[in-house]
Parts: sequence; C-alpha cells; structure tokens
Amino acid sequence: MLNFLTIVLIILLLVFLIIYKRKYIFNAFQKKKLYPIKEIENFNINKPITSSVRNNNIHYQSIFNKNSEFEKRTLRGKMLKLFKGNTADKLQALNIAEELADKTTLPILRRGLKDMNLKIVERSANLIKKFK
Repeated sequence: MLNFLTIVLIILLLVFLIIYKRKYIFNAFQKKKLYPIKEIENFNINKPITSSVRNNNIHYQSIFNKNSEFEKRTLRGKMLKLFKGNTADKLQALNIAEELADKTTLPILRRGLKDMNLKIVERSANLIKKFK
C-alpha cells in the first residue's frame, strides 16, 4: 500500500511540474542560441564589411567578438587599471573597451568624457555613440 501511494504521489508531482513549469523544462533541454537570428542572417563571410555596416548599431556587439566570460572579466580588470594611468594607457584602455563591445564598459567611457585630453574625449564619445 505504501509503495502504491508513493508512486501515485511521484506521478502527480511530475504532472504538476510538466503543467506549471513546462516552459522552464523545455528551455533547459533546448540548445541555447549564441547570437540573435537577425545578426546571423545579416552576416556573410564572403561579403566585405562596408561603412554602412560599421556604422550600424546592431553590429557593434557583433558575432566577431567571441571572448569567453573569463576573458571579458580579465579584460575589464586590465581596462580599469590602465585607465588610471597616463594618456597612452587610457587610449589602450579605450581600445580594450572597443574590443569588448559591451555595456559594462560604459562607466569607463563616461569617465573618458570627463578627461582633460581631447583624444580620449573624442574616442570615448565615438564608442558611446555606438550604444545608442
């Protein structure tokens, strides 16, 4: 009798999970999409990159950027350290920010807008403009 009740309870629990948590269960088994479909359709290996594609905001966070999360974290740390240095270090930090093409670089770019050097201000403004 006890075994029968436990089996019935397990079956009811599974039915409950399937009915109410179906979305989460199916999402767990599906393969995650790495890039939005719109970007994959617009990407053509044989087609050269034109200036209109470079200025398109969708492609700023492009499929060319394939850094892992660990690499991104180390690059962010390096970027923060470099931005505390001289002008050459700050420009190198902005190059890293461009490579990351990530919204986590916005605080550094905003700090670059307040800098005294005109090159750093212009570079920061151009990088921030790509997020709009």
